[in-house]
Amino acid sequence: MKGARTTSISICCMLILLLENSQAETKWQNKTRTPAIIVFGDSIVDPGNNNAIVTMVKCNFAPYGKDFPRGQATGRFSNGKIPSDIMASNLGIKQYVPAYLGTELSAFDILTGVSFASGGSGYDPLTSELVQAISMTQQLNLFKEYKQKLKEIAGEKRANAIISKSLYSVITGTDDLANTYFSTPVRSVEYDLPSYIKFVVQCASSFLQELYHLGARKVAVTGVSPIGCLPSQRSLAGGIERECVTRYNEAVLMFNSVLAKEIQRLNYTLPGSEFLFVDMYDIFLDMIQHPNAYGFEEVAKGCCGTGIFEVTKTCNRFTAGVCEDVSKYLFWDVYHPTERGYKIMIQKLQTKYSPFFN
Repeated sequence: MKGARTTSISICCMLILLLENSQAETKWQNKTRTPAIIVFGDSIVDPGNNNAIVTMVKCNFAPYGKDFPRGQATGRFSNGKIPSDIMASNLGIKQYVPAYLGTELSAFDILTGVSFASGGSGYDPLTSELVQAISMTQQLNLFKEYKQKLKEIAGEKRANAIISKSLYSVITGTDDLANTYFSTPVRSVEYDLPSYIKFVVQCASSFLQELYHLGARKVAVTGVSPIGCLPSQRSLAGGIERECVTRYNEAVLMFNSVLAKEIQRLNYTLPGSEFLFVDMYDIFLDMIQHPNAYGFEEVAKGCCGTGIFEVTKTCNRFTAGVCEDVSKYLFWDVYHPTERGYKIMIQKLQTKYSPFFN
């Protein structure tokens, strides 16, 4: 009798958990026809995958996450939400997109999407290798593993439907240009700029084609922002006045143009694909050039520490304080925007590309 009673209690607990997951799923999916959001990329959309690997690129410590619920430093490279969270919330999918690694994922998490992004990654394999980040190829391998877990939870038919109808977001490329090409001598010796851009776009194309063959159809590929105006690049190459670095921004425009054309080509060659190049360059630059229009007072420095060089491990509670009012700052550290900055950008991008996101 005792064994039977224990078994009954276990079954009841399992049914309650399944019901909770079902209710949570229904709560969000009633608001949207997009069942899940699946994310690949770099630190812009890494919610904590780097916590689970050996790398120098981490931020799972204060003051990161100071405006996240409970002030938790989850591994997101900002003071609060990052673009993938904001996008998922705006679309009514869920409030936060969890990291695939190092997280105890619920059935709801799996059903509604995860992020494979890794801070320090890029299309160029060398970019992730330099900092031991999760490469884009490795992120695809994790996606294959995720697909199997999804099938175990939802069954093969429903899992395939979720994979084909989900929104995929790919945000990377910044580190390829800012770090691998301009800041280290390896690629700049091997390639001139146009040749390097061609190489990186070829890597991006290979990634997107593999993602398509794994079942993705609706993919938003975000271009690179004006990296010459990042506080880090102002400090490194902007001279005494820390001005925007024109040649870096010109490189970004060249890269974005080539990438956009390749994405257009893929749409013609891959049946049923709906790939979108998301151009955030002009929106980001406008926020930097006209800060008052957006309620910002500081766009050349980060909120953390002096705002001139602090990022990841140099932005910590022992060596760096934070600005008094983070809402007045576009950048949290010298590389990553604040939650408020991200919210403005994502809202504008979703409005600009509303037919795709709706």
